[in-house]
Amino acid sequence: MTTLYDFDALDIEGQAVPLHKFRGQCVLIVNTASACGFTPQLAGLEELHQRYSERGLVVLGFPCNQFAGQEKGSNEEIAAFCQSHYGVNFPMMSKIEVNGSGAHPLYQWLTREAPGILGLRAIKWNFTKFLVNRSGQVIQRYAPLDAPASLSRDIEAALA
Repeated sequence: MTTLYDFDALDIEGQAVPLHKFRGQCVLIVNTASACGFTPQLAGLEELHQRYSERGLVVLGFPCNQFAGQEKGSNEEIAAFCQSHYGVNFPMMSKIEVNGSGAHPLYQWLTREAPGILGLRAIKWNFTKFLVNRSGQVIQRYAPLDAPASLSRDIEAALA
């Protein structure tokens, strides 16, 4: 059975990150964008990171420019923006694609494991979120409209 731990990604500085390094932790994976109406969710994601990281939650941000070109910046610009505007300290990864033939293998797996409404696999917009349990299995998919604070109950249950 495939789990989160079978994948690798690049961090925002281009360094390889084997996702098995998060074994035993709950992981909230989010496709982000700096120029989106949902961009203020970065503050809420950072709040979740601060509130739950000691209990085992990791928030991973994956910038993506596939939705109306709302993430045009370089990885360096994205990192600077997230830090200076929203105080982001959770791990940001390198910009990826989340849909189509160029979709990162992690996102191909996430969307297969937790399809959206009507069973559609595609990511519809920025700030779609996936909660992965301590065993590396996807347990919930959240829409862009779902504010980070609204995930607290599910995060608490996953961390218990």
